[in-house]
Amino acid sequence: MSMFLSKEVREGLEQAQKASRKKRSRLRVQAGEKMIPILRFQETSFAVDIDEAPQLRGLVDIFDGSRHLYQALIVASEVDGPEMRFDFKRNTLTTDGPAVDFERNEFAPAGLLPAF
Repeated sequence: MSMFLSKEVREGLEQAQKASRKKRSRLRVQAGEKMIPILRFQETSFAVDIDEAPQLRGLVDIFDGSRHLYQALIVASEVDGPEMRFDFKRNTLTTDGPAVDFERNEFAPAGLLPAF
């Protein structure tokens, strides 16, 4: 199909597809102060627009909207057309509270009432 389209039309279609993927994706990667939309996310890697983050590496945070999902250590893997793919060296789920270093009793009281 692309053999019959002019160069300008193909480039316009590619830009429209890229804009559509950015708009659909709620996932974002944060490196420093910069938030970059994730176009494709897999268990071992993710891809972003090559124009947005060609030199992204190291420790990053991954968000779904405003919810913090992962803290990851990444390395650049390969260029896949207009996308840059990054592989996870480490990908750790974030938690809502601090780490617990003791066993919690399943039947522990939820709270205490004050004595009168």
